[in-house]
Amino acid sequence: MLKTKHIFLLLLTTTFFACGPYSFTGASIASNVKTFQVNYFQNNAILVEPGLNRDFTIALQDLITNQTNLSLVNSNADLIYEGEIIEYRISPTTATSENTAAQNRLTIGVNVRFFNKKNEEDDFEQRFSFYYDYGGSEQLTGTIKTTAFEEIFERLTQDIFNASLAKW
Repeated sequence: MLKTKHIFLLLLTTTFFACGPYSFTGASIASNVKTFQVNYFQNNAILVEPGLNRDFTIALQDLITNQTNLSLVNSNADLIYEGEIIEYRISPTTATSENTAAQNRLTIGVNVRFFNKKNEEDDFEQRFSFYYDYGGSEQLTGTIKTTAFEEIFERLTQDIFNASLAKW
């Protein structure tokens, strides 16, 4: 009986260690990567929303902090994210019979440059964008604006995370 427990324990241990480290977020981060930095994303969109650049930068920092064990630093990081907001656009998506907007769409686009100081083959520059639809009779203020930013930022930051660390 004792020998069976030892064999089972040995098999179980071998199975877990043979698979290597696993992340539930899908991130594949090399063990020598310890830090990251997110440089301030400038707002270069034609239509400028005050505070959007700060809020997006913080959202990206928060996502990486929450989904990895990496430490956020201000300089000399192993991983560096930088870029700019290149699109902030509100446009009608559907019209009513009275030629008014039945639904509007807020689109936010960012250009991201990612640098991996430990493996330069991972470096990239890529555009990411996402949108939020809201009623044509509604104004993009208050809770509608907050919800729109939260949903767009969630998708943008997750897409950036996946492209840089999950390799999706």
